[in-house]
Amino acid sequence: MTTLVRLIVVSLIIIGIILLVLFTWSHIKGAPWIPTRMKKVRKMLSLADLQPDEVVYDLGCGDGRFIVTAARRFDAKAVGIEINILLYLWCQFLITILGLRRRVKVVYGNFFKHDLSNADVVICFLLQETNDKLEEKLIQELKPTARVVSKSFIFHRLPVVSEDTDKGIYVYGSLNKTNYSTAF
Repeated sequence: MTTLVRLIVVSLIIIGIILLVLFTWSHIKGAPWIPTRMKKVRKMLSLADLQPDEVVYDLGCGDGRFIVTAARRFDAKAVGIEINILLYLWCQFLITILGLRRRVKVVYGNFFKHDLSNADVVICFLLQETNDKLEEKLIQELKPTARVVSKSFIFHRLPVVSEDTDKGIYVYGSLNKTNYSTAF
């Protein structure tokens, strides 16, 4: 093997390890990134009855398809929270080239550490274990009119507002009757 071939092989192995760690990290912290088909993205936002200028949060926003669709198709304001640095950087790039900086922002970090009190709609495509941990935070922080949309996995205490069981989409209302914040 020549030195160049060895260098290429070692570089590919290092890149592979870095990617594995990055995607494993997001799985440990919430859920692996599995892109949702655009038809389901639109269906989930429609079932949530997302209105213009409402604020939608996507917890673990991945490649940004929910936040971009919310802003472009529903004229909503959107906040994505992403723990995977590569996906976070992709979202920053995407919202910049699409000219959505005024309506969409992406935050790098763990959504458990971010205040969700100004959300009108929260999007969750997480694992059941993560939903179980997240539920109390949603109950404590969401305003009374907020809706939570979950794909595939449920919340046990939040009241179901609507659902499409064939597609595994569940829309929940808030249990919080006292908290209300309007800041974007």
